[in-house]
Order: sequence, then C-alpha cells, then structure tokens
Amino acid sequence: MTAAAERFFVKHSALPTMPEVASRLLKSFDDDNVGLAQVAALIEKDSTLSAKVLRLANSAHYSPSHQIATVMDAAHALGLETLRNLAMAACLSGAFPKVQGLDRTTFWRHSIATANYSRILARMLGADGATTDTAYLAGLMLRTGQLLMAMDDPKLVADVESHANEPGSRFSLEEHRFGCTHADVTAVLAAHWHFPQRMVEAFKDTNTPLEIRPFSLIAAVLHLAEVLADAAQHHDEPAQALKVAVPELIDHLRLDLDLLAAKLTAAGDPAAEVEQMLH
Repeated sequence: MTAAAERFFVKHSALPTMPEVASRLLKSFDDDNVGLAQVAALIEKDSTLSAKVLRLANSAHYSPSHQIATVMDAAHALGLETLRNLAMAACLSGAFPKVQGLDRTTFWRHSIATANYSRILARMLGADGATTDTAYLAGLMLRTGQLLMAMDDPKLVADVESHANEPGSRFSLEEHRFGCTHADVTAVLAAHWHFPQRMVEAFKDTNTPLEIRPFSLIAAVLHLAEVLADAAQHHDEPAQALKVAVPELIDHLRLDLDLLAAKLTAAGDPAAEVEQMLH
C-alpha cells in the first residue's frame, strides 16, 4: 500500500463504516452452506434495505411476472447471486455520504455499470468460481476510494473528472495529481473493511494489470470493466474504446470483442437499477 493512498485514512472519524448487513453478506461469499433463505433472512432484518430490494425486484429491469411482496419472493424471483449483489449495492451506496466534486447519481450509475461489466467479463474469460462470485462486488467497490479522495480534496477530484474524457484515463490522471489512484485507495478501504485478501490485492493491481506477476485475471477484469463503464457514460462504442485504451490487455487475454459486444447488447442498460437503489 502506498503512503499516498494511506493519507486518506488519517482522519478515522471520516472513514465510512461498513454496514452490518453488508459485512455479513460479504462473509457469505466464502460459505457454501449459505443459501437463499439465509440471505433473505439477513436482508429482512434491515427494513430500509428490504424496501430497496423489493423496489428493485419489482422494477421493469427484472420484469417480474407478478407483484413481488416479500423478500423471500424476491429471493425466488432473482436467485441467490442477483439477490446478494443487489443487497450489497444498496448497502454500500448508502454507506457513503454525498461529496463535493462528484455527482452522486452519475457516480453510482458508473459503479453499477462497472459491477455488471465485471460479472460479464469474469464469466467470459473463464475466471474461477470465487472470482466470478465476487466480480460484481469488486466492480461495485472499485471507485469507492475516489469518494474518500473527494472528501479530502473535492476540487482536485472534480478536476480529474473534467479531464477524464477518454475511457480508462482516470487512472493516469489521478496518478499525476495524487500519486495514487482510486483503485489504490479502494484497496486500503477494502483492507480496513476486512474484505478477502484476494480482493484487496486485485484493487491494488487494477491500475496496471499487465505489469503484475503473477498475472491477476480479476485485476484485468476490473480495469476492462471501468473502461467499458466510461465508454457507456460517454456513449462511446465499447469495443472501440477497449481497442484504444487497452490494446495490449485485449491481446494478452485473447478477448473476443465481437462476442463481448453481443453480450453487452443482450444485457441492456448496465445501470438500470440505479434509480431504485439510490432513493
């Protein structure tokens, strides 16, 4: 961990605390005995979270065939993976305050897009089960370090965002201005929150995945997903954005861009759930 990233954690009173439900959901990733009923019961303990999950489950994006009235109904309609991912998204987006320098809706729309792209890429690239299970959460968390940077220096973060017009450029812009990137700060936050070590390492390796030995597939997935989320935000063509931003990484992974484009089209709006999640 670089000292540059650690400096955002000097004021411990400002550090967001991980919600209890999110902490317990996080532990469930490593427990094969946790099923739909246990995750639903956990969500039901938090009335605000339950209401958000029901709103999401009833949204047009998931097009339920009937009105979903209980969290258990939502569990059966969505399945374990989607239910847990949506609950984590609702928990984590509520854990961070609004900050100057970043538009809240734009920020979380980008984070949810990164999460969904991470899940698609992890599956496409044949990641192992543990990586595929946590790809959505890792993508969702990737930019949260930038919220801590904005709490510390909102003008400089706003300056980064005003210049981040090329997909994938946020990493180098932050490196020049802060001496670290949002991914580095997220790695420190993930360590503070007792995330699995493999995820902490992945965040740390996301800036320059081709320079890391041994090669980290999840770090590569996260970098690609952020480029795709940037492209979606700027309405750029996704495959072209990847070719411009990370040609060597595409070659290294032998990524089939035509297949990826087809999967992205089939998935629809990568951040469809953001409105229900934030309100």
